[in-house]
Amino acid sequence: MPDDAPSSPGAARRTSVPTIQLPVDPLSTHGVQIIDTPEVRVHHPSDLLNAVLCTLAIGLMMLLAVYAHGTTTGVTADVRNVATVLRSILIVPIAVLEGLVTLILPATVLIELSARRLWRQVLEALAAGFVGLVVGALLTWGIVTFGSTELVRGMSVFLNGSWTVTVPGYMSAVAGLVTAAGSRARRRTVAWSWNVLWVALGVVLITGQVSLTGAAIAVLAGRLAGLGVRYVSGVQSERAYGAALVSGIRRAGFEPVRLSRVGDGEHSTGDDDGLSARAATAMATTRLGGNRVYEMTASGGRSLEVVVMDGDRQVIGVLSRLWQSLRMRGIDGRTVVSLRQAAERAALLAYAARAAGVRTPQLLAVAEADASMIFVQEHPEGAVPLGDLAAEEITDTVLQAVWDQVRLAHAAGIAHRALTSDTVLVRNPTSADPEVWITGWDTGDVASSDLARRMDLTQMVAMLAVRVGAQRALASATAILPNSDIASIGPLLQTIALPRRTRDEVRAQKRVLAELRAALVEQLPEASVEPERLVRLGARAVLTVLLTSVAAVVVLTSVNFTQITQALAHSDWRWSLVAFALGLVTLLGAALTLVAFSPVRLPVWRTVLVQTAATFVALAAPAGVGPAALNMRMLTRRGVSASLAVATVALVQVSQFVVTIGLLVVLSIASGTNEAAKFAPTTTTLVAVAIVVVLVASAFLVPQVRRWVAARTLPTLQQTWPRLIEIVGQPGRLAIGFTGNVVMTMGYVFALESALAAFGQNLSLVQVAVIYLGGNAAGAVIPMPGGLGSIDGALIALLGGVGGINLGVATSVAVLFRVLTFWLRIPLGWVSMRILQRSGEL
Repeated sequence: MPDDAPSSPGAARRTSVPTIQLPVDPLSTHGVQIIDTPEVRVHHPSDLLNAVLCTLAIGLMMLLAVYAHGTTTGVTADVRNVATVLRSILIVPIAVLEGLVTLILPATVLIELSARRLWRQVLEALAAGFVGLVVGALLTWGIVTFGSTELVRGMSVFLNGSWTVTVPGYMSAVAGLVTAAGSRARRRTVAWSWNVLWVALGVVLITGQVSLTGAAIAVLAGRLAGLGVRYVSGVQSERAYGAALVSGIRRAGFEPVRLSRVGDGEHSTGDDDGLSARAATAMATTRLGGNRVYEMTASGGRSLEVVVMDGDRQVIGVLSRLWQSLRMRGIDGRTVVSLRQAAERAALLAYAARAAGVRTPQLLAVAEADASMIFVQEHPEGAVPLGDLAAEEITDTVLQAVWDQVRLAHAAGIAHRALTSDTVLVRNPTSADPEVWITGWDTGDVASSDLARRMDLTQMVAMLAVRVGAQRALASATAILPNSDIASIGPLLQTIALPRRTRDEVRAQKRVLAELRAALVEQLPEASVEPERLVRLGARAVLTVLLTSVAAVVVLTSVNFTQITQALAHSDWRWSLVAFALGLVTLLGAALTLVAFSPVRLPVWRTVLVQTAATFVALAAPAGVGPAALNMRMLTRRGVSASLAVATVALVQVSQFVVTIGLLVVLSIASGTNEAAKFAPTTTTLVAVAIVVVLVASAFLVPQVRRWVAARTLPTLQQTWPRLIEIVGQPGRLAIGFTGNVVMTMGYVFALESALAAFGQNLSLVQVAVIYLGGNAAGAVIPMPGGLGSIDGALIALLGGVGGINLGVATSVAVLFRVLTFWLRIPLGWVSMRILQRSGEL
């Protein structure tokens, strides 16, 4: 059964396995009949990984050439201090040494490959050498043509009276050819070629023929070319097949008579229908780790199972484990880096589970053959994967036996960490005493953590719920496990905690996890089902890193620190403190508005933290967008539906607009001036607005346009209108909401007036309000992150136009105001966001 095929809980047990006939290896010299399809060439994931690392290393060398030019130049100069001594003792001229590297080394490698009749590898090595030469030449051309002055200078050496960029192409060609020829361990000429290449590289570096970074990039370019050719073309398989496989099994102490490969959908045996049950079990073993599995008939007619772990697949496993440990909380990283270490760990877990009394296939022997590790183990005759049983065959007795096996493992401190319908095997499911086996322990832990064992329980109950229903699965666990263990399952009922196979099955039955939570609460009302945070490197962490990176880039590239320093130095620091404090008061005003209009009760302090965090998010979002997004996130985290959260945030923004207009009118009347009238629309503006209104009205005559607008606006309006009616019917909340808006708006207005006072400037309150609101509107109209540039420019223009302040003072006032009410609040916003993320509020 393919790994991504969802299993049906009600499906009848399979009676046969879809198979294809494999080629039969004649008895040959080893005297064993082998049914197999050896892979002649394989594409090593390690080659691709190393090629990526070489590319990154080339980029790092270029950065060093630019930003660590002094260091690399110093190292090169120190190395060249011995150049005089070297010339006095060097018998072979440098040109001869270069010829040795360029001609003799490649010829020696190619002669060895030809003597072994590896004609394809000869062609691949030549191709890699040519590609390495081209890559080196392209890098040199790109650096000279597109590189900055610093990069060109860092990659150059002084030759023949001028500075010249040097990336030795012949070294890239040789490095590419030698890389594609094979590993040092298997080719003696390759090992010697690398040694001579490093010596030659040191000589040309010491004698000033190449820069340190140029030499490193030349070798890396050749390695990149060789690894690329190896991965695309594939390399000769070093896995144990045929005679090597038989030899390894014999070293393990067994005499095979027949070996039959059981496949994973690509290879599988099909010559004996009586073996279908055995093949189903072996195929489940194949799916667990992607290893090769063989049914072995040993001398004396004994039937055993042979699992072959191939070294070229270990890179995938290591990367997968590393990503899992980085992404998931409470999951320790693995130090397994080699095939032997992985095999030893798998053997340790198998022996530990067996010693704990868990019914698992007995591991009989482990042997090594070529680049593979061979496991010989017993085959659980008659046992079939749980996923192959029909729902009616999974009786209560079977469920009890399943939990008994899990409990035995956990009592010995062993966690499986990957329980699926393939790892659980059942023999005689309809009998009074069924036998349950658990396999696939190589991903497990000895001396496991409490979280790892809790995840085991969660994976098992979810896998069973897919097949027998949530109520029955949970009841079977409750009958065996204590209430404390059952309660610990609730926070982990998340798809992220499940293995990929179970996760696919759960997604096919979308209500399974919800039904499990409901059944758990019904069984244990005091149990918590609030999801526990398991993901360390999730969307929120990525967003935080992204925002921090944007903040760093913005601060380093957009902020004129000299201008800020001058503004702060020439201002009255006392008024600056007042402006900064008023800027913080605005956060309280924004929080009061959200608390007042929220459909659920919000703590004021938490809401203030959310508004503070919005000052950090504002670096990567246009003005007003960041606070709205965080407000919606806070509401949804507290159980408010998405549509109602949108309506609430929209109501907050509408109230801010109404209060802003009202404040302008009130301030204008109270001041006895008509400053606000300066911004009344002109006749031209009114004509333009009328034309837009006519065009919009004409568009609404088209039925498709009306339906499109209705589909996108009516749902929000239907949510907003009841909220508006509800708030209007509660004068107290309405008053708090409007008060919060007044505090927020006037806080910014008074902060701007304080910034003016810091430079000895005095404007009327309505003038300051108009200037601030005009600058803020510019930030909303021009969607720049944080309003950078748009708000600053608008404030400077309005301070000069409305306030009559000269350009130099207006610039200083605008800079001081933005520093105190925007830039200085960013660190506070970052701290607030971290606090809210850790508490689960965002």
